[in-house]
Amino acid sequence: MARRCAICGKGPAAGRSLSHSHIRSHRRFLPNLQKVRVLIGGVGRRVNVCTTCLKSRRVARAV
Repeated sequence: MARRCAICGKGPAAGRSLSHSHIRSHRRFLPNLQKVRVLIGGVGRRVNVCTTCLKSRRVARAV
């Protein structure tokens, strides 16, 4: 499964964790993806959509 939103294309971002003793280690920030049924061209399909797109109503959910 590609960790990418089908609507906006949001994917993993890289960064660093910073511990209490200031030891830095690499980490990944993953988008909050949900598998939802979406109307694409009048046909319902299951796609991975981030919660930002769901909350902003950028996607029409299939009933």
